[in-house]
Amino acid sequence: MEPFRIAVLVGSLRRESHNRRLALALEKLAGERARFDYLRIDDIPLYNQDRDSDFPEQGTRLKDGIRGADAVLFVTAEYNRSIPGVLKNAIDTASRPYGDGAFDGKPAALIGTSPGAAGTAMAQQHLRNVLVFVNLSVMAQPEAFLRHREGAIDAEGGISDEGTRRFLQGYVDRFLAWIAAHPRPH
Repeated sequence: MEPFRIAVLVGSLRRESHNRRLALALEKLAGERARFDYLRIDDIPLYNQDRDSDFPEQGTRLKDGIRGADAVLFVTAEYNRSIPGVLKNAIDTASRPYGDGAFDGKPAALIGTSPGAAGTAMAQQHLRNVLVFVNLSVMAQPEAFLRHREGAIDAEGGISDEGTRRFLQGYVDRFLAWIAAHPRPH
């Protein structure tokens, strides 16, 4: 069987992003079963319905990346108890113009890490509300709100803590099973 193609949207733009490291760790744990395509979201103009008839090329690129994938993985930071604006803008752009959204019916999952005690719990709850509205089939369990600990995941996605590695392996396995339960688009 062909590996699943997973479009990955990382909601943190920082060069040393903890969430990008988390995405790399998940990619390693998926191994040959999935190919992660990290979609660029930092250059997408703020969504403006006035541009729907002349859609920005960055938005088209994003939509093509999502449409070509079997599933979507959102790896988000938490800013002020919600999702980063850049991630919300990417979702708004990929879901428009009305009737031409890229997400419709695709399986999806969300995860995130933050130094705060609750990890990214609030951001993920807000994100879940948005993702259900744009008609993604969002995996409900397991939820994963990881508290970032320095050195837990290195720059290449290596995981130093065995308990964290086991938990994340279970998360990846469940996500791949979730994808497999949905028809492949191509």
